[in-house]
Amino acid sequence: MARLAYNDLKIGTAFVKDGDPYRVLEYAFIRMQQRKPVAQLKVKNLISGKVQEFAAHVNDTFEEAEIVAMPVKFIYESRGEYWFHEAGNPKNRFKLPAEAIGEGVQFLKANTDVTADKFEEKIINVELPIKMDLKVTEAPPALKGNTAQGGNKLATLETGAKVNVPLFINEGDVVRVNTSTGEYIERVEKN
Repeated sequence: MARLAYNDLKIGTAFVKDGDPYRVLEYAFIRMQQRKPVAQLKVKNLISGKVQEFAAHVNDTFEEAEIVAMPVKFIYESRGEYWFHEAGNPKNRFKLPAEAIGEGVQFLKANTDVTADKFEEKIINVELPIKMDLKVTEAPPALKGNTAQGGNKLATLETGAKVNVPLFINEGDVVRVNTSTGEYIERVEKN
């Protein structure tokens, strides 16, 4: 295992802290007068999904986390457990709780290809594609006269997720959504 210094903890780097794997989401290098430099980080615990602030100092060293990415397919959800199988091997199934998947769980639909992260031979979380196309199942109609300003309305997608969409989006349309921010990107298909 490689050892990492505080200034090696760039965005996307995976490291071990207190026995758990973490991924760096934000990195800021701070050097104050008469003080030693510090790396101010926002990190995500890859097992619990919790995001926290963390300061790494000059003398700190960390072990690099050996995270192995493998392609998997989402099958279904049952009682808060999300079932997947290894790509090309439907018999090798595993489940994860919603917390391990994070906010993206609301965009998962059957037969979606995702990437699973493995740490010490255990699958700890899955990464969804950044953009997904989903069908609108409910969208209130736009009222006549309020479409000129280009406002938004709340629509429900086929997975049950609720997303703000432009007023011209209707039930049955297919929209592209950013799974990490939960935001509407564009209409892909008109009903």
